Amino acid sequence: MTEQTFVLPDVGEGLTEAEIVQWRVAPGDSVAVNDVIVEIETAKSLVELPSPYSGTVGELLASEGSTVEVGAPIITIGSSDAAAPAPAEPVTVPEPTDPGGAVLVGYGTGGAVSSRRRKPAERPVKASVGVVAKPPIRKLARDLGVDLSAVTPSGPAGEVTRDDVVKHAEQASVFRNIETPAWGEVREETIPVPAPAAPAPVADAREESIPVRGVRKATANAMTSSAYSAPHVSVWVDVDASRTMELVKRLKASPDFADVKISPLLIMARAVIWALRRTPMINAAWVDTEDGAQISVRHYVNLGIAAATPRGLLVPNIKDAQAMNTRELAKALESLTLTAREGKTSPADQTGGTFTITNIGVFGVDAGTPIINPGEAGIIALGAIRQKPWVVDGEVRPRWVTTVSGSFDHRVVDGDGISRFIADVASVLEEPALLLD
Repeated sequence: MTEQTFVLPDVGEGLTEAEIVQWRVAPGDSVAVNDVIVEIETAKSLVELPSPYSGTVGELLASEGSTVEVGAPIITIGSSDAAAPAPAEPVTVPEPTDPGGAVLVGYGTGGAVSSRRRKPAERPVKASVGVVAKPPIRKLARDLGVDLSAVTPSGPAGEVTRDDVVKHAEQASVFRNIETPAWGEVREETIPVPAPAAPAPVADAREESIPVRGVRKATANAMTSSAYSAPHVSVWVDVDASRTMELVKRLKASPDFADVKISPLLIMARAVIWALRRTPMINAAWVDTEDGAQISVRHYVNLGIAAATPRGLLVPNIKDAQAMNTRELAKALESLTLTAREGKTSPADQTGGTFTITNIGVFGVDAGTPIINPGEAGIIALGAIRQKPWVVDGEVRPRWVTTVSGSFDHRVVDGDGISRFIADVASVLEEPALLLD
C-alpha cells in the first residue's frame, strides 16, 4: 500500500498559516478524490479542502483548533496504488442525495470544486430533524446558533427559508443578554493549555483564555495599526429620519422591490455615496511611499459594510457602488450580508474598500467613535432609529430620530470637509428627495 501525505496548501490568499476548524473524516474512512476532508480558517475566510488522493485515511497529523503553517503535513491517506494528485481544473461530483448537500470548495490556483460534504457517523447532526430545510439553511442555522424547530417557516412548501433563520437570529440576539449569569463558586482557577489545541471551556470558570488567531487576529492587527497610525477625529449629529422611514415603508410596499430586503441602511448607503461625490477627499487614503507620503483620491466607491458574523468582524465591500441604482444597491447589500453571515465572504470581497459604514443601530446603540478601516480615510456609523420628541415648526412632535457619527483621518481631510460630509449624509436622511438631483 502506498501512503500519500497531504500538506496544507496556500488557498490563493498568500497566507502563511491556518487553523484546523473541523475534520470531516476520521482514521479508517474511505475517501475519493475531491471529497471534503477538512475545514480550515484563514485570516479572511473559511475554506473546505478537498482530498487530492483516493484511499483510506491513515493519520490526522493536526488536531482541531491547532494552527498549522502552509506546507506542513496535515493528513496521510493510504491507497493500493500510487494515486496521482487531483487535477487543477474544477471537477464536478454528482449532487448527493444525503442531507450533506453539494458545496463549493477549492484551494490553490485551480479554482472552486463542487464536492460532497462528508459527515462521519460519529459526528452528531446539530440541525433539528423533522424540519423541512435545505442543507445550506441548516448550516446557516448552526452558524447563527438557531434551533430550526423554533423557527416559523414561510416557504411555499412549509420549508424554513434563509430569511426565516436570519430574522429569528436577529430577534433572539436582542434578548440574549437580559439574564445575567451567576458568578461561579470557583474564585480562581488555572486552566491547562494543551499544545497545540485550544483548551475546552471550563464550566463556572472565573476567567477563560481564548487564543487569538484567524479573523480575530487579523482584526486586532488591522485596528491597532489604524488607531496608532491615523490621527482619528470623530464627529456626530442627531437627525430627524422620519422621511427616511416613510421611504423605507413605501419601498417595502412597492412591487419593484418585492423580492429585496429594504432597510434604513439602504438609504444610508445611498446618502453616503451622494455625500462622497460632493466631498471626494473623504473617499481618499493616505499612502506612504519611498518617495514620500501621497494622498490617493478614488473616483469610485467600493462601499464597505462592517458585518458582525459568527467568525468575528468582517468588512466586505460592494465594488463600484456609485454606479448602482437603488434596487441594485439593495440586492448587493442583501447578498453581502447573507454571505458574511454564512462565513462565505471571499478574500477579494474584503479588499479594495474605499469607505465603510457600520450599522451599530441594530444593537440598540445610538452613536460611537469607530476605528477607520486600514486603507481608507473615514468610517460612518448609523445609530438606532427611535421615536423621540423633536421640535417641528415650533411644536414638539414625536419623530423618528437617529444619530450619525463617524471617524476620519485628519491627515487626509480637514474639519470643514468632515463637517460638510456628515451634514450631507444627515440632509439626505432628513430629506431623501435630495438623491433625485
